[in-house]
Amino acid sequence: MQKGTDNTICSINIDELADIQDVRIDTSLSKEERMESYLRQIKNPYCYRCGDMIVRVSFADTDATLEDRIRQYLLSGQGMDLATC
Repeated sequence: MQKGTDNTICSINIDELADIQDVRIDTSLSKEERMESYLRQIKNPYCYRCGDMIVRVSFADTDATLEDRIRQYLLSGQGMDLATC
């Protein structure tokens, strides 16, 4: 990955990213062991792929929760396509 002058990612080689579809979690493991297994498999929980799509996770400096943002998104009408995923 290369960073631009504004600290954004300029290019990501998708072939170097773990595919979340390949991650397998053994539910018989303890919570801590499941988390460790997930992190080992995904390598970078903030940047991975789902098939041919790159997923980048980031957090804004705000008091709004993820639940607040999802509710806002769904109420805006933009989230109507989520049912077809």
